[in-house]
Amino acid sequence: MNPQEAAAAWRADQQRFAELGAVLPDVSMYVPPEWKRNYQMALDAQLSLTTTANSGVPTMLTTMIDPAVFKILFAPNKAAIIFGEVKKGSWLDETAMFPTVEHVGEVSSYGDYSESGHTGVNTNWPQRQSYLFQTIKEYGERELERAGLARINWVSEIDAAAALALNKFSNLSYFFGIAGLQNYGLLNDPSLTAALTPGTKAAGGTKWVSGGVIVATANEIYLDIESVFIQLVKQTAGLVDREAAMTLALSPQSEAALTATNSFNVNVSDLLKKNFPNIKVESAVQYGALSATNPQGVAAGEFVQLIAHSLEGQDTGYCSFNEKMRGHPIIRALSSFKQKVSAGTWGSIIRMPVAITAMVGI
Repeated sequence: MNPQEAAAAWRADQQRFAELGAVLPDVSMYVPPEWKRNYQMALDAQLSLTTTANSGVPTMLTTMIDPAVFKILFAPNKAAIIFGEVKKGSWLDETAMFPTVEHVGEVSSYGDYSESGHTGVNTNWPQRQSYLFQTIKEYGERELERAGLARINWVSEIDAAAALALNKFSNLSYFFGIAGLQNYGLLNDPSLTAALTPGTKAAGGTKWVSGGVIVATANEIYLDIESVFIQLVKQTAGLVDREAAMTLALSPQSEAALTATNSFNVNVSDLLKKNFPNIKVESAVQYGALSATNPQGVAAGEFVQLIAHSLEGQDTGYCSFNEKMRGHPIIRALSSFKQKVSAGTWGSIIRMPVAITAMVGI
């Protein structure tokens, strides 16, 4: 078949192809057999890649960093809120003396010439020892700039971390003091009276809360608190009455038990406000039972304290420090910086231990 015959054959079939939907306006002829013999279609192999096969982009280009930096939270420092906080002395002072004065005297029958009877004063000098502690802030130049790429003010965050570490330790010392020193805490001062034992509950045991459920009734919980108050009145010889300013300190879990409601739709908090108009309730994790999740708790179990703020105008006591936060010189190395910060604590100074009562095992 020559080219003319090939073109004529295509024209003869073109209409039929169009009716079948194959419209090929650029085709003018079939390929003559001679052309097929003389010309071959190039079917060369595709070139292989010299790089790793990939159709993506670097992950960092599709990663968003939230500009809002969230801080990890810790249990609040509550010792100073519960007991107050006072600065005493300076970081040079190692021992503090707290003078006490007791009036003594005796009388006898009157006689014009009698010289019987005597009055006097007895003084005492209880002592406490301070404890100084420190932490070191360190950061390098490259470390600062790398943090800056993530929009984190590294120096500011390290400053905050140092302040947190010092305050956390101070708070711990206010509750438990420092072992080996005359430095005691609100929960373990040897002058405190022994803790009471809670009453046995209808559900069994002495606890207010068990397994995350309030198992004691509102009246049972209130009676335990009443027992602590009665002990406070007894050991202060009536210097504390129900209208005195007091703080009921307990764990967050035990505080939740104050929502227990009796059959008259009155909860424990309502009873406390009605019968003790000047009482306030504060919670701290240190009053909770010692556990893996609460390593600062009380080994004997859930603890509660009732603290009268003062007796006859004299403060019951206070948390005390001799240095809150001292910043020492910044030391520059070749490409880094160091700074020591320190603080000091006297623990909790309890001037009137009779003004505090407690109960353990609630």
